[in-house]
Amino acid sequence: MNQIKIGKFIAERRRAAGLTQLQLAEKLNITDRAVSKWETGRAMPDSSLMIPLCAILEISVNDLLCGEVVTLDNCNKELENVLLEMVKQKEENDKHLLMLEWVIGGLSLIILLLPIFIAAYLSMEDWQRIVLICSGLIPSFVGFFFTMKIEQVAGYYECKHCHHRYVPTYKAISAAPHMGRTRYMRCPRCHKKSWQKKVIEKE
Repeated sequence: MNQIKIGKFIAERRRAAGLTQLQLAEKLNITDRAVSKWETGRAMPDSSLMIPLCAILEISVNDLLCGEVVTLDNCNKELENVLLEMVKQKEENDKHLLMLEWVIGGLSLIILLLPIFIAAYLSMEDWQRIVLICSGLIPSFVGFFFTMKIEQVAGYYECKHCHHRYVPTYKAISAAPHMGRTRYMRCPRCHKKSWQKKVIEKE
């Protein structure tokens, strides 16, 4: 999606409706700064605001996402372009999430091991060792939970047998044996178990 084009389109339709940025913002119960960000291409309207915004501007959601009034002749082509752009955006977001997973995982491991090493090599009371180790366990487990959640939602797993790509449940991810980002899971389509690799693209 071209945010600059969409922003100019919103500004054009707002002016055509005889509204200022402040008046449009008041109708949507938001600040005029948010409207300004849309119109300059620095941000997109939240999905919850798209339908009421389109109703005020007398356009369709498809018009909004395309940044122009879409005619019947090019409607399907424009919609296809928007969908392809959304798929590309998801793939980029998934790549960033998977990089973030490594960062969170590494920090969680350091937070887990550092108190253990300190407790093992420094002289202290037993209760102090327990408190120190627990202080590392809790935040590291929270970090590991988030890495597992990222592992679940970012990208897809591909079945080795039928090559079906899907997003597994959190339970399936957490219970599956794994080597890096390859997990031994049951495919929801062919119901066969195999070592399934993480992929970014849907197909």
